[in-house]
Amino acid sequence: MDVGSVLVDAFDRVRTATHRSVEGLAPELLLYRPDDEANSIAWLVWHLTRIQDDHVADVMGAEQVWTSEGWNERFGLPFPPSDTGYGHRPADVASVRVESPELLLGYHDAVHDRTVAYVRRLEPGDLDRIVDERFDPPVSLGVRLVSVIADDLQHAGQAAYVRGLAQRVRDSRQGA
Repeated sequence: MDVGSVLVDAFDRVRTATHRSVEGLAPELLLYRPDDEANSIAWLVWHLTRIQDDHVADVMGAEQVWTSEGWNERFGLPFPPSDTGYGHRPADVASVRVESPELLLGYHDAVHDRTVAYVRRLEPGDLDRIVDERFDPPVSLGVRLVSVIADDLQHAGQAAYVRGLAQRVRDSRQGA
């Protein structure tokens, strides 16, 4: 298996987990937070997608899908276009109000498609390219991509967990 295929498989797993966490949810469940300090499904999926978009665009030397395709305007969030959710406080999390699962998944799929097109053509030697010298040791492309995959899978798993909690709360209120 070549490097591109391995990376495509990993990012496909992120996409699958993200879709399973979001598809078919009513807007109120997308916004459910187990408590005032917790993240909502909407925030988790928006954030994991913003991180993938930000980091992959950076290593590509390209504009983020968030701004280049107008997703920032469609979401209408009260943050600067460069915001990825990193360091958000509970009030910021509460500000991520999404109208529909389709909006979240539309943005995620647009980012996924560009990511997959990029990683599909990578060769083994490409992974050694230094993409961030702010750290010691400097960060290679391979390390950056693995970091994005790991972060995204963690957040998708958190979204799946919150979905389960939200559905149980809804069902208990409906007497199911």
